Amino acid sequence: MACAPTAGLGLKPRHYAEAEACAAAGAQAGLWFEVHPENYMVEGGPRLHWLERIRRKWPLSLHGVGLSLAGDERPDPGHLARFRALIDRFEPFVVSEHLAWSRRGGVYHPDLLPIPRNGEMLTLVCDHIDASQSALGRQILIENPTAYLALAGHDWDEVEFLAEIARRTGCGLLIDVNNVHVSASNMGFSAEAWIDAVPADLVGEVHLAGHSPDPVLGDRLLIDSHDAPVAEAVWALHRRLSDRIGLRPTLIERDGAVPEFAVLLDEQARAADALTAVKRLAA
Repeated sequence: MACAPTAGLGLKPRHYAEAEACAAAGAQAGLWFEVHPENYMVEGGPRLHWLERIRRKWPLSLHGVGLSLAGDERPDPGHLARFRALIDRFEPFVVSEHLAWSRRGGVYHPDLLPIPRNGEMLTLVCDHIDASQSALGRQILIENPTAYLALAGHDWDEVEFLAEIARRTGCGLLIDVNNVHVSASNMGFSAEAWIDAVPADLVGEVHLAGHSPDPVLGDRLLIDSHDAPVAEAVWALHRRLSDRIGLRPTLIERDGAVPEFAVLLDEQARAADALTAVKRLAA
């Protein structure tokens, strides 16, 4: 088994063979891979076969998109059971989900939709996280969402809301630094102040990704598109966060315009180098 996870990559089926082979080639220490469990909730087939082969060489994390933790319906028991089966089979070092809603009346929406940060939603989300952690048999991390439009009904600052959820349920936080940057640009707040406010003890994982300008509004509205390299502004925020909280497993996400595996490894190496520098400073 590889050493403790540092910088990882989102694993795509087109890269299965290269992901497995890079272990034999002596790739970067600390490399790990993350997948969406919804793509592997099947009884058998080539995807599970490949994931088993990769898991034998590299640590794995599961990053869910379908629990709808902030929806008005409790998490689906069947979905949780399939999720638990994957956890038991692959023993990921991290399990995470989004703080959003995506399901109602049996219909799944393609976007992770935002929520008002108020007392009623706080109670609902905590109840759903408690139920999910109980069913999954372990702690989960929740990810901060991306904001595109001002939403009425907020009684809590976003960081305080996330921290209160974590403290009430025992879950941890997955800080998506690109989401912070995009939301700050769209909503007009300070990304640096947001990053500085996150309680270090609650952070279990960090995500980095690319974004793009809206086709009509341009840079006035940034889109969390995951189809571009990580922007320099996001790298700077990651360094700011890491300098304060220390090394956390950090993932490079790419879900659109996916490049060759070697290109992603270059970004992974940059993240790994940044984390190594943080570790040296802390020593």
